[in-house]
Amino acid sequence: MLLNCHTYYSLRYGTCAPQQLVEKAGRWGWKVLALTDINNTSCTYEFIRRCKEQGIKPIVGIDFRDEEHRCLYVGLAKNTEGFRELCAWLSQHSLEGKPLPVNAPAFRNCFVIYPRLFKPIDQFRDHEFLGIRPEHVARLFSHELRHHQHKLVMLSPVTMLEEEDYQLHKILRAIDRNTLLSKLTNKDVAKASERLLPPETLETYYKQYPGIISNTRRLVNACEINMESSLANNRQTFTGSKEGDYKLVEKLALNGCLRRYGETNKKARQRVEKELSVIKRQDFCSYFLITWDIVRYARSAGYHHVGRGSGANSIVAYCMGVTDVDPLELDLYFERFINPYRTSPPDFDIDFSWDERDDVTDYIFKRYGKDHTALLATYSTFKGRSVIREIGKVLGLPKEEIDKIVLHPEDRASHHELAKEIFKYGKKMEGLPNHLSIHAGGVLISEKPIHYHTALQMMPKGFPITHFDMYHAEDLGFHKYDVLSQRGLGHIKDSVELIKQNTGQAVDIYDVEKIKEDEKVKTLLRSGQCMGCFYIESPAMRGLLKKLQCDNYVHLVAASSIIRPGVARSGMMREYIRRFHEPHSFKYLHPVFEEHLGETFGVMVYQEDVMKIVHHFADLDLDESDVLRRIMTGKKYQGDTFKLLQQKYFDNCRAKGYPEELIQEVWRQIESFSGYSFCKAHSASFAVESFQSLYLKAYFPLEFMVAVINNFGGFYQTEYYFHEARMLGGRIHAPCVNHSQYLTTLKGQDIYIGFVHLHQMERKVAHRIVYQRAVAGPYRSLEDFVNRVSITAEQLEILIRIGAFRFTGKSKYELMWEKNAVFNPKRRPEHGLTLFEEENPLSYQLPYLHEGENDQAFDEIELLGFPLSSPFDLLKRDDCDDCIDATNLAYYANRMVKILGYYVCKKDVRTVNSKHIAFGTWIDRKGNFFDTTHFPGFLKNHPFRGKGIYLIEGKVVLEYGFPSIEVISMERLAFVEDGRY
Repeated sequence: MLLNCHTYYSLRYGTCAPQQLVEKAGRWGWKVLALTDINNTSCTYEFIRRCKEQGIKPIVGIDFRDEEHRCLYVGLAKNTEGFRELCAWLSQHSLEGKPLPVNAPAFRNCFVIYPRLFKPIDQFRDHEFLGIRPEHVARLFSHELRHHQHKLVMLSPVTMLEEEDYQLHKILRAIDRNTLLSKLTNKDVAKASERLLPPETLETYYKQYPGIISNTRRLVNACEINMESSLANNRQTFTGSKEGDYKLVEKLALNGCLRRYGETNKKARQRVEKELSVIKRQDFCSYFLITWDIVRYARSAGYHHVGRGSGANSIVAYCMGVTDVDPLELDLYFERFINPYRTSPPDFDIDFSWDERDDVTDYIFKRYGKDHTALLATYSTFKGRSVIREIGKVLGLPKEEIDKIVLHPEDRASHHELAKEIFKYGKKMEGLPNHLSIHAGGVLISEKPIHYHTALQMMPKGFPITHFDMYHAEDLGFHKYDVLSQRGLGHIKDSVELIKQNTGQAVDIYDVEKIKEDEKVKTLLRSGQCMGCFYIESPAMRGLLKKLQCDNYVHLVAASSIIRPGVARSGMMREYIRRFHEPHSFKYLHPVFEEHLGETFGVMVYQEDVMKIVHHFADLDLDESDVLRRIMTGKKYQGDTFKLLQQKYFDNCRAKGYPEELIQEVWRQIESFSGYSFCKAHSASFAVESFQSLYLKAYFPLEFMVAVINNFGGFYQTEYYFHEARMLGGRIHAPCVNHSQYLTTLKGQDIYIGFVHLHQMERKVAHRIVYQRAVAGPYRSLEDFVNRVSITAEQLEILIRIGAFRFTGKSKYELMWEKNAVFNPKRRPEHGLTLFEEENPLSYQLPYLHEGENDQAFDEIELLGFPLSSPFDLLKRDDCDDCIDATNLAYYANRMVKILGYYVCKKDVRTVNSKHIAFGTWIDRKGNFFDTTHFPGFLKNHPFRGKGIYLIEGKVVLEYGFPSIEVISMERLAFVEDGRY
């Protein structure tokens, strides 16, 4: 009987998957198996399920270990109450940050097995035993423990399945201990004997002590665990009864229908009633109400939200105010939202501003109780190059040798002799869980206390996570509430506040219908000048918008999904653009495509399209279509289900007499969506937020750009948002002690960069500067400043160098000289104005101090990361007389040109043949953006060499009105010499 088995969820310790452990135990004839992962319960349900499939009795528990990884005791659950006790005990110490005690508590429904005598055996409680390892049995002959055999049980830990797994175990332990493999001690690792043994082999070790065998058998016979996979695991009601829940959902939905659609819209009313009947039948009322409650709290706190996910297909969700996407306007597919075959509720992804999400999460924990609420975990796994680096490091290889292996894996001749072993164990480690992380936003709310299902681990943000991930949660029947954060909502919220401060106007950002029809907004969208606007600011999206001449909501919804890698990779993005411009130039693959994908010209753009095609084209049932969609978008384990559904697709298509070429092409298009496509409602939600951003940028461009800058989020680096603000009429000023705040501020057309953007500037110093200015008025001089603000010499020099004292009229070199006279870091500054000013302040004559022409620009590059003047002013030589501007690119279509470009960003792409292509984005001398394409041969000879200004030569290509340059040569130009040093 095996009472102490570990899987690889004994993180950085165990070596086998739960399935491998159970299957091998089954082959060897084990009838009872106990899972006791180290301080972890991640795979408890999976283990129980797999044991039952193999005809093995499962027992579950926890191997409790201290911070030094010393085994304190093993807890085995007699029943579900026992499992709850174990989870609660482990969780308590994680949540409170306390170490586990050496002695176990007085569990009521658990057995405790000590691996050694932490206390005299005559002090053991009834449920406590001492585990005797096989190699220790022989010692009992002369040990006093032979007189206490009633307290002894078999303890044969399992950490490896095969002998060769021991080296993998040691590598994992070395990574965990952050030490060399050669420096591991016996305390750091398991014994090499901790392998799975056949039952008859194990029992031979204990045959001289049948009492130990019988004790162990009594112990396992007393354990019986079952863990149900059921939707009943979720919070069952919101109002206290299912009937009350339905009445409330119905009231909210019907009242919302009147508000959204008016009294005469019969189609909307019928759709609402249809959905309500399915929601009631599927028992999803509480799920809708809890989601509504979360949104209701956010609104009461003044937080903006976006409701998306498949739940946004629901008219009930729209009427309840959970989403702002009208499913009738977009003809959203009802079955994508919910269908009678679906056992799990639809996804609601509720986005909040990044600085408000934690408060909403805190509300959920307080509203539904900490004993019933937890965030979902994800498993951060060993993967890719990081595995090679980790193994190389513990084997003692220098960084240079590791780099050779990582960067040139095929160049075996140049590799260190240990590379073969690194690759061998790297392959074994690939995909093993490394540590638990927080899911992007998944929250579980359970009916019974959460400890009946999992232990919890406290995370740095102050919220506990489950030990299992979304897939294990789904297997248990849990559905998650996705409470997510994004910077785009912060842009909108802060823009509205800035507009109020700067202009006195109150902007109604929720009048989405009016915003969608605004001509100024449409013009901005059509131009592709969307920098800072949520989801549509990237170079690829900018190009797509211009190619489509996109100027309405429906087309933007499609564009938001077309840009995804799945559509682009399949070649269907290009085909969609062509069909958009030439709608009569193509034939639909099949009449089913014309009937169901007519809106998108026969191109599968949304996840719903996959469902439509496999259902109507290949006759898969709706539930099978939904399962296939979920597998292909990474929402469900793949397993054997995918292969079975794939085979059914091909069998059904061939039975219907379709040509093989058609069958293969349709499947290719379906398969290309794997992991990347959006549901239509998702795209629609994003498009609403994009329109709100566009409106703010169109009418209040400076307020909007400052809000983008202050939320530190977007596709581009901060420098380019300041550049965009300048192009929109803003005057950009370096940080100033008399005007700047910690964040960037706007006064009329003047934008003062916040102290936060100064490299190495301390937050507390920035806040002192602002506070003292608020208390005692503007600073009048450098001396006044140092007398009022506690600051170090290094921090003061940063302010002088960036020009924060330019109001004095003195150069930075004069101020540096003056600093030595007036600044005494040991003197305590006087907070506020001095009572009496010095009548005769010290005066002195400074020598002439020359400041170089470009000194300020180089200081700005060093302290801000970019110059506030044009970077083109820093060119050592500027003799490109035949260079053109980006605004003239279209005029030179199909011709060779030269242009100067300041590097913005690039995107590297690997072709099907693993060739390297790059796409570059640049700013020309006049501040306009342009784009380049770099094919493999030219890219190899003319690579990107970091930030700077490049002389670019290539051919202008015009695609549906959008110009770009196919580069044949590129050279980074030299800046003038830095004269400061």
